[in-house]
Amino acid sequence: MGPMELKVLTGKTPVLDIGAMEKIKSGQVDIVPGIKRFSRSHVELVDGQILDLDAVVLATGYRSNVPSWLQENDLFSKNGFPKSPFPNAWKGKSGFYAAGFTRKGLAGASADAISIAEDIGNVWREETKRRKMRTRVGHRRCISVA
Repeated sequence: MGPMELKVLTGKTPVLDIGAMEKIKSGQVDIVPGIKRFSRSHVELVDGQILDLDAVVLATGYRSNVPSWLQENDLFSKNGFPKSPFPNAWKGKSGFYAAGFTRKGLAGASADAISIAEDIGNVWREETKRRKMRTRVGHRRCISVA
């Protein structure tokens, strides 16, 4: 039975799991109580912990409760949805992205995900270029001093 048929016949919303539950059970993915603040490379939790993370997945359920836990509110309005309309609702500040909040179903979430992936690629390329430039400048200084 497909996911749409399951929803229509039983009223149950299907869960499409491609390994997330196993990663949670094994401890590879942690569930945390709440996020107070995002920065470029860290997340501060409501209990004061500061975590250095590669990724944060916000699994907030069917009703957006983002305003109840996200203090920095440049991206989201009080109703829990992005302030900017689709297709520009996916990017916030400090490397914060939101996918699937556009009320456009899987197509909207997919469009958001593509935009996010492209932006992350652009940021990575720019940061890599800057690092290479600093390294080259640093080597020139060492050579001229020696």
